[in-house]
Amino acid sequence: MNHTTITVVGNVADDPRRKNTQNGTVTNFRMASTGRRYDSGSGQFVDSGTFWVDVECWNGLSGNVAGSISKGDPVIVHGTMTTKTWESDSGPRSKPQIKALAVGPNLAKGMAVFKRDRPGRAPEAGVEGTAPVEPDSQPLAEPGNGHPAADDLVAGRDYVGEEETLTPVEDLDLSEEPAHA
Repeated sequence: MNHTTITVVGNVADDPRRKNTQNGTVTNFRMASTGRRYDSGSGQFVDSGTFWVDVECWNGLSGNVAGSISKGDPVIVHGTMTTKTWESDSGPRSKPQIKALAVGPNLAKGMAVFKRDRPGRAPEAGVEGTAPVEPDSQPLAEPGNGHPAADDLVAGRDYVGEEETLTPVEDLDLSEEPAHA
């Protein structure tokens, strides 16, 4: 069977909606991807149209998306493209839809903290049916704070190396710069 695989970079246009169905748990949201082009007449970059698409995320991805993204977030969505069709009073209608295989933050627009799913890990705050989790006073990289102990790391899957090869975020120059100079 042929599948149209697509990757779209854009922004979440509405708050994700999560619900349980007989086929599993699904989270839906709408996203907008606005292209940019250089206008030689004005000498500036201008918007060149917006692609609007509905995104559906199933089961494990559903919970992670519901607990991680919200309206306005810059995201990258990778999945299979379909056209949803239905009948309305004015005749047949259709719109594009992506069944997401992966959803992630667009790191060209900011920084993110990733927390790997682990078997037996307690559900996160914000995921349906869970209570809010109080913030920890431990540093993020401490074992037992959602991070594995050094003995749990696996070469080829996890980063294993000399600690001084990692650059702490505090040492990076993250000052704002103009997009166009």
